[in-house]
Amino acid sequence: MNEKKIYLTSAEIGCLWTSYMNDSMSKYILGYMLKHLNDLDIRPAVQIAYDIAVGHLDQLLTIFEQEQYAVPHGFTEQDVNMEAPWLFSDVFCLTYVNHMAKVGMLAYSGFVSMSAREDIRNFYTKGLVEASTLYNQTTEIAISKGVHSRHPYIEVPKEADYVDSKKYLSGLNPFKNKRPLNAVEISHLYMNVLTNSMGVKLSISFAQTSPSKEIQDYMLRGKDISSKHIQIFADILLENDLATPRLPDVSVSNSTTKTFSDKLMMFHMSLLSTAGTGNYATAAAASQRSDLALNYERLSLEIAQYAKDGADIMIKHNWLEQPPGTKDREKLARKKEQ
Repeated sequence: MNEKKIYLTSAEIGCLWTSYMNDSMSKYILGYMLKHLNDLDIRPAVQIAYDIAVGHLDQLLTIFEQEQYAVPHGFTEQDVNMEAPWLFSDVFCLTYVNHMAKVGMLAYSGFVSMSAREDIRNFYTKGLVEASTLYNQTTEIAISKGVHSRHPYIEVPKEADYVDSKKYLSGLNPFKNKRPLNAVEISHLYMNVLTNSMGVKLSISFAQTSPSKEIQDYMLRGKDISSKHIQIFADILLENDLATPRLPDVSVSNSTTKTFSDKLMMFHMSLLSTAGTGNYATAAAASQRSDLALNYERLSLEIAQYAKDGADIMIKHNWLEQPPGTKDREKLARKKEQ
């Protein structure tokens, strides 16, 4: 007796589409990095990241074929100039892979929780393990090279305590002293400084290598937004006598040769904007001081507007690939009537 076919749910279809788009982008960025990387400690980690992306694409294509699922266009070798001069420092590549592994851990954990079919859950569970392993490996390399930005130290608590006043949640009154940051709030502020620093470097590298003034202006605007957010978060840490992150040398070269297609770069900025919005939402929910939550909400709106403007540019140039969706039933009915 034939087993009943289990069809993909809408969530699984969306997760698979997102995975293909992200992995096809990663394949060409990491492939370019491998062409130029010299550091023998860093290179193996980037190679593993590349192999993970390629392996995922092969598995996704198999699933697409089985399900008669139209393969997304994604990105191809036309979206990277492998002969372009070296654009990033080797430490940047390490920091980039470490950052994207963190993004991957968040994405895959969400994909696992949204998937019901066993093979899809297994695919994303394996992806979560791979991303976690890659994060641990790149973190160890960064520590060994002295370029890991460790979160600040605070005194270990000697006893448990309870909040004894509603003042603990306040922070908006400029005429009253704000309470000191707690450990949870510090961790999110620090992490968001680090993630925005990656945004600054990528924006600069994309701006100086794009031949389009429209894209250059958009990328430089992204750099300014990330720089402003870094300053806001760093100032809050300094007000509490906490050190700001010691950022590693993740320099960008002075190359102005077109390296990646404008389509790929715009997609990457969209991915970073999505991740940043998620980080801010999590930080706002976890922060108990009202001024911090308000800051995250306010800055999230700025990122949302930036992402919207980026989507408008991508639509204008026919770069924005549409995720799978349902049919407009009302439109179909009216068309039939006509």
